Amino acid sequence: MSTYLILIILLALAFDYINGFHDAANSVATVVSTRVLSPQVAVAWAAAFNFIAFVVYPSHVSASIAKGIALTAITYNVIFATLLGAIIWNLLTWWWGLPSSSSHALMGAFAGAALTNTPDWKILDTAVFGRTLAFILLAPMLGMALGFLFMRLVRVLFRNARPRTVSRVFRRGQLVSAALYSLGHGGNDAQKTMGIITLLLITAGLQEKGAHPEPKFWVVLVCQAAMGLGTLSGGWRIVKTMGMKITKLKPVGGFCAETAGATTLALATFLGVPVSTTHTITGSIVGVGSAERGPHAVRWGVAGRIVWAWIFTIPAAAAMASLSYLLTRAISGTS
Repeated sequence: MSTYLILIILLALAFDYINGFHDAANSVATVVSTRVLSPQVAVAWAAAFNFIAFVVYPSHVSASIAKGIALTAITYNVIFATLLGAIIWNLLTWWWGLPSSSSHALMGAFAGAALTNTPDWKILDTAVFGRTLAFILLAPMLGMALGFLFMRLVRVLFRNARPRTVSRVFRRGQLVSAALYSLGHGGNDAQKTMGIITLLLITAGLQEKGAHPEPKFWVVLVCQAAMGLGTLSGGWRIVKTMGMKITKLKPVGGFCAETAGATTLALATFLGVPVSTTHTITGSIVGVGSAERGPHAVRWGVAGRIVWAWIFTIPAAAAMASLSYLLTRAISGTS
């Protein structure tokens, strides 16, 4: 491997680490805000299930990323700029405390860098990008609907139970729901970096493309490990927004939100859609809050800030990646 190739792989793992760091809130916000687990134990719990996700989920999302843009438009500089643009946007939104989507940052950056290199919209796989764009709306809506449904169902099933009993049952239940959500997070998000590294290896002639490009096992392991380590570091600015500012949660609400989010992520991952875990859990939390105490229980001003971050993520990451590509090309003298 060339030095530049190794550098890009390390940058991809840095993105994966930051993704886990940035999205730790998605996995642990509810279980921390309900005080079922301390922050330190919660991130360790989430990181462990992030890492083992490859045992549960097939590599459909990785294949979608690897096929997302025509190989004729892919160069080392394009992939380098993609990762740099996505990392910059992730760090900015982390600093602002906004739970934006690492997935959409990566997809937006990928498109921005590739189109700057080859200004032809035909290089984009419309099926991959179409599904990704569709799930910007579908993921939070499905999470919201399931969160609302699960919360209502629990209220019916436990309507005669004492509050103390309900709290005890769902404090334990949240350990399971948090684990399931973390599996979905690791299964969907880590695969995006696997897809990028797989595409890089194909571009370098070190791997055959094939109809369904499978990541090499060492790629799977290092990507899952980087994601887990990032989650272990935790992004506490976003935990506060996700778990405490959108709506007030009890253990039963946390369980329903995490279960709704885990269900949505599992569906998307098996379909091979690079979905936003941030959008998913946000929608689930809103659905639970609405079911438990009505729409007035949701702090819509905070939710509105989050939605604006969603809207700006793809174009902002694309612009940063495009600028990164132009600078990289100018410095290297090659495309």
